[in-house]
Amino acid sequence: MAKRRKSRFPAAERSVDSAEVRLIRIPGIPEIRTGDDLGKVVASAARQAGIRFRDKDILVVAQKIVSKSEGALVDLASVKPTAPAVALAERLKKDPRAVEMVLRESRRIVRSDHVLIAETHHGFVCANAGVDHSNVPGDDIVTLLPRDPDGSAKKLATMLRKWTDKRIAVIISDTFGRPWRLGLTNVAIGAAGVPVLVDLRGTRDRQGKVLSATILAVADELAAAAGLLMDKSKGSPVVLIRGYRYRLRFEPAANIIRPAAEDLFR
Repeated sequence: MAKRRKSRFPAAERSVDSAEVRLIRIPGIPEIRTGDDLGKVVASAARQAGIRFRDKDILVVAQKIVSKSEGALVDLASVKPTAPAVALAERLKKDPRAVEMVLRESRRIVRSDHVLIAETHHGFVCANAGVDHSNVPGDDIVTLLPRDPDGSAKKLATMLRKWTDKRIAVIISDTFGRPWRLGLTNVAIGAAGVPVLVDLRGTRDRQGKVLSATILAVADELAAAAGLLMDKSKGSPVVLIRGYRYRLRFEPAANIIRPAAEDLFR
């Protein structure tokens, strides 16, 4: 019998018993402001919609409302751009104040031809380091990514337990572009309570062949599924996933980030 390869992250089993997985939009989420208790807000909206939480439900929450609740907002009127930001903004025809915030949120600029791709201090490689104008009141207000998305997910899971008395896993999602493919898809930038990677190396496929390289990004798959119901024009930032079976695990979404030493494209 083949032995499982050692992995830098905990192994998990992907259930084959999930005959049905449901996606349920939580309606009625109000505009989130700094200091709001997201657990209370979500629990209240679900109750008003007649949705009752169950143990091992998974809640996928858009990064934007997490950032708003944590006060990760910047008024560009208060930002004084540096010379590098001014030069880069002139070349890209962007607001130098916004470019300054991208530089502050980045550990390095990956590309600055036509688009501004940066590696954030978290290690995410994405457009504009996550600095975003969309779905924020005011022309000069931008949101930043949460400082610790995994910590934010854990905190929200704790708050949900308080307000619902149920064990609910949390995924914080954001929309990322992808190399070699058009379009955006939701990915997990924070997680609590659900496996983020499922290591199938050493197991066998249906034909009995040993899998040698298969590691599933389960948290990304769940985030992407929830994204189907996150209509940005209608304010649908919270989606409940029910029926996906998993083992409770506090594994950070940061584990999904490929280490630089293993990245063939750096």
